[in-house]
Amino acid sequence: MNLRREISLIMKTIDFAYENSLVKVIANRNCPEIKLGGLVVGPFEEGNQYEVYYWVARELEKFGVIRFPNELLLDASKLYKIHWKERIQPFGQVSELPDNFYPQLRRYLLNLKKEASKNPEKMIEYKKARNIALDILTLRMKKLVTAASAQTATRDLLKNFTEEERILYERISSIIRRWKNEMLEHEVEEE
Repeated sequence: MNLRREISLIMKTIDFAYENSLVKVIANRNCPEIKLGGLVVGPFEEGNQYEVYYWVARELEKFGVIRFPNELLLDASKLYKIHWKERIQPFGQVSELPDNFYPQLRRYLLNLKKEASKNPEKMIEYKKARNIALDILTLRMKKLVTAASAQTATRDLLKNFTEEERILYERISSIIRRWKNEMLEHEVEEE
């Protein structure tokens, strides 16, 4: 399997798990029980908090039945705070990211991009958020590659990597380890 397909499969698997995770939502209005092909959600009472699957919450949000609590959604101020925290970390340390950071980041950027397609003024906000996100990735990947090449990652460092980053760390570490072994142990044929 080529690397691009493998990365895509990993992201789809993580996104599938995220889409099917339970999230807290707040009811915007009263709504009777809803049956969705064997799945029953509700009833909802305005102002109360509930747990539903993320994919269900997205659909209910479209119809104004529920809203996500602010602390659950990634926004510009949270992204800037994450960026700032990552920038101030000493070399060799990574900050802890919120749960499901990358799935939330992809959805946040996608929503900004959709808004920008309708309102050109939003394109500046999208580009700025995307650049901040890329910088966060770059900062973390530099630390990840350094740890993988030195093969000295501590438990504290690894625990602050996301699931996606731990997979990447293991792959890079394995490739570097094999490469080092080949460089040092490969026999040279005499002419």
